[in-house]
Amino acid sequence: MDMFEHQFEKKRLREAPLAARMRPTGFDEFVGQERLVGKRRVLRRAIESGKLPSIVLWGPTGSGKTTLAFIIASVTESHFSPVSAVSAGVADLRRIIEQTTENRKIQHKRTILFIDEIHRFNKAQQDAILPFVEDGTITLIGATTENPSFEVISPLLSRCQVFRLNPLTADELRIIIFRALKDGLRGLGALKVELADDAMEHIIAMSNNDARAALNILEMAALTTPEGDNGKRCISLETIEEAIQQRSLTYDKGGEQHFDTISALHKSMRGSDPDASIYWLARMLEAGENPLYIARRLVRFASEDVGMADPQALVVAMAAQQAVHFIGIPEGNLALAEAAVYLATAPKSNSLYRAYSQVQEELKKGSAEEVPLHLRNPVTSLMKNVGYGKGYKYAHDYPGHFVKQQNLPDSLKDKRFYAPGDHGYERQVAKRLKNWWHGRDS
Repeated sequence: MDMFEHQFEKKRLREAPLAARMRPTGFDEFVGQERLVGKRRVLRRAIESGKLPSIVLWGPTGSGKTTLAFIIASVTESHFSPVSAVSAGVADLRRIIEQTTENRKIQHKRTILFIDEIHRFNKAQQDAILPFVEDGTITLIGATTENPSFEVISPLLSRCQVFRLNPLTADELRIIIFRALKDGLRGLGALKVELADDAMEHIIAMSNNDARAALNILEMAALTTPEGDNGKRCISLETIEEAIQQRSLTYDKGGEQHFDTISALHKSMRGSDPDASIYWLARMLEAGENPLYIARRLVRFASEDVGMADPQALVVAMAAQQAVHFIGIPEGNLALAEAAVYLATAPKSNSLYRAYSQVQEELKKGSAEEVPLHLRNPVTSLMKNVGYGKGYKYAHDYPGHFVKQQNLPDSLKDKRFYAPGDHGYERQVAKRLKNWWHGRDS
């Protein structure tokens, strides 16, 4: 690097966002993921020994996936080729592979191909790198916020070790913010920033466990806060609220208020109160609660408290989850509101919850009898000879596509777990069961 390039690089780093400037350069600066990269932990040992396999880093936004990839490349002294799955195509990947082959001949260095948001690559793009991962031409580090079991093709996933990163905790975010405030070279130390305690807590609350988001908020507040007579920039809660463009709500995502508020939402929906339901939902969303957490609770409620009284409730709840996943926040807020109001106004039944709980109790008692022979599939002649499938009645051969036969083990043959209620769709279910199983309690 000549003098001009060196000066350009210094200028680029100086003008980079705070989150980029504060990116850790080694494990000593890296915050979080102690169970993976703490001293003597398995991933740390693999990195430091130079025996790192291809890996996929799976974790939420701002948990350190990209930073960890940079550190891995530095520690292993590898050539680092980062690409974003949002903009890169097969041609870009092939060009990197060609460069990698040349680098190995000349420099004898390993090449790490880092693919950010690898879940956005389609099958053809993932297939393009598969042979080179398999033969060791490149070491792949993929980063994704999505479950790689669903987003990464099986052949590629089978050649990678998946490591799941946890969201950063409030204490870990606090460490990152303090470092940025004190660092005079890369951080805000030269600006002499003082951050009020409640302002610090609001940054943490609003960043949704995302270190990048927290530093972006901090930088915006610091740069827009004028210097006082004492030469310091004092950042208050009001300054942070203005930087975020959102007022503070009393809410602790990791503490009692979090559990109290989700309980209020759940019980308001159970109580068929749409006004209270949408109020508590908005309280959480506007305070920065993870919308996917709320979506998961709505899905649970749909099965536990509405259940078979309105099977469409589960469909609506899952559609809301997909909408949030697809369009994000704040646009997805209305999808969650629609689901919450639908669930609150739906007929209620906990018959599924009670039925499953009763089955659990039976299993705890040791009820684990073998499957009755007539329900087993005789897939081989030996199985057929010993009685598998013998006496099984194929329902479609009978009027109404129904025939009485025993489907539970002998010890439970008269047991009734599911008792439909008399609200909504379950009225039809109860009538149908009564017609099929005449004389059976339902």
